[in-house]
Amino acid sequence: MSESSIPTPTPSARLLSLDALRGFDMCWILGLAALTEKVLQRTFPSSPIVTTIAAQFDHVPWAGFHFFDLIFPLFLFLAGVSLAIAVPRRVARDGQGATIRHLLARAVILVALGIIYSGGVKNGWDQIRWLGVLQRIGIASAAAGLLSLFLNTRGLIITTVILLIGYFLLLCFVPVPRVGAGNFAEGMNLTNYLDSLWLPGRKYDGDHDPEGILSTLPAIATALLGLLAGKWITGASSPLRKSTALIATGLLLLALGWAWHPFFPVIKKLWTSSFVLVAAGWSAILLGLFYGIVDGLRWRRGLAPFLWVGANPIALYLCSGFGFFRLISERLATAPPPPYDWLPSALTFALMLATAQWLHRRQIFLKV
Repeated sequence: MSESSIPTPTPSARLLSLDALRGFDMCWILGLAALTEKVLQRTFPSSPIVTTIAAQFDHVPWAGFHFFDLIFPLFLFLAGVSLAIAVPRRVARDGQGATIRHLLARAVILVALGIIYSGGVKNGWDQIRWLGVLQRIGIASAAAGLLSLFLNTRGLIITTVILLIGYFLLLCFVPVPRVGAGNFAEGMNLTNYLDSLWLPGRKYDGDHDPEGILSTLPAIATALLGLLAGKWITGASSPLRKSTALIATGLLLLALGWAWHPFFPVIKKLWTSSFVLVAAGWSAILLGLFYGIVDGLRWRRGLAPFLWVGANPIALYLCSGFGFFRLISERLATAPPPPYDWLPSALTFALMLATAQWLHRRQIFLKV
């Protein structure tokens, strides 16, 4: 796709910056992070600086924040941004009732896809992973979309604050049997305890799940923060003001999240309120930068791969999760020795990009 063929957005069109940022986000989880980490480690095996940078492409074991911990909440944040555009449009076209049915149906489809992605029933009904990444996206985005139908901007802000503070108070003051209250260690907190008690089927981490029951509440807050950003970015202000405000708000959220960290640690696997603020802070900064550059300055050069991926994120995620790209790359490049063992990862990523381009060129957009 040539640079000139990328359309300039209109009020009724999708924001190019949103699609580009979504594609940028998905590229990392679809192979770019693994490829970058391997290339860095093989190229500079003894550099402590490179080792530190390479560590950013792995999740932190528990408390803290790495770049790779941003990928999932950024996608959920961007789902909220999309809701701010799509929900009013659907209400105007189909009415509120049809919009509610659409949001609920989309949530059910994403939950079903998430269950299939995690193995479905192939190992028995007791081994179904009922909650996971796609399930969280479906449930949290549906909840945010439904709330946007009945609350104004002020009401959405208040709801977000209630979710974040309420989650903090629950984990701080509701005691866990044989442990007590206010313990945020793995397996010792209220979130993990409720999963072990009430979440059926297979859990990702033994008797609890990082996308479990109680942590769905602050995940809804992540989607709501994205929705609020979307309401701002589709408003009447100038592109410069929108971009600047998003970046400034992102810096404020980062400061608030890390100020909360000593009292309520930044933990992705619990989706703590401080984690929500830190992740939303970086998400708002990236959205402000992408919006300012892509839709404000109308910079189009080099966007094509991100747009290909951003147009079909769920389909590419499912293909990657089922191992389609990896299986082909392993057949084409069978276990090359170091320092060339990064070649299968490079080929896997290239196959994903080729598939994304093929779908985009033929205007095939597999939406949920």
